[in-house]
This record gives sequence, structure tokens and C-alpha cells, in this order.
Amino acid sequence: MTLINKSQSKPYKEYEEKRDFIRMKVDTPVSLLSDANPDTINGICKNLSGGGLLVEADATLPVGAKVEVCIRSNHGHSPMLKARAAVTRVEAELGEQQASCCRIGMAITEML
Repeated sequence: MTLINKSQSKPYKEYEEKRDFIRMKVDTPVSLLSDANPDTINGICKNLSGGGLLVEADATLPVGAKVEVCIRSNHGHSPMLKARAAVTRVEAELGEQQASCCRIGMAITEML
């Protein structure tokens, strides 16, 4: 199927979304409890969808780690979202000796 972009009057290819869920930017506090780390990891949930989330944190988790996610509301609701998830990817920005900021991508496996 070819569509016409009215503002440019040129045909362009139809974009096919490959994700099952739309991502929402949220920038809200999140706590992670993992089987791979005995301490609670606090971070910021950068985006959220029906299938997963992206968290920025000062600690890292290995790919495949099972995580309990608790997203807090900025409006006093407690908790806003609680789920189990699996770590699918980790991007670490390296500081002097260790990761200073990690972006942790997770797939939601169960809503709690």
C-alpha cells in the first residue's frame, strides 16, 4: 500500500509497528528486587508498555535475572504498578572502575 503525505505530496511507504504495545514515557521512581542482587535497586522507570519497561539505575543486573518491579506514583498511590519481569538487555555507561549508570530493559512476565 502506498500512502500520500499531504504536506509533501510525495508517496511514502506505510510504517508497520513491530511492537505489540505502545511505549509511554513515564520518568517515575521504581524499585527492583532481584534474585541476582540481595539489595533493593532504586532507579527511574524511563518508559513503560504492556510488555516491558526500561529503567535507569546506578546498579546493574545480568540478562536473564528475575525481578520484582514496584513503580511508585508521584501522586501518593502505593504501589502504582507491581509486576514480575525478566531482564532482557543491559546498557552500562562505564565510570572509573564500575558502571555509573545502567539502562535495564525488562519484559513483564506477570502482573502482581
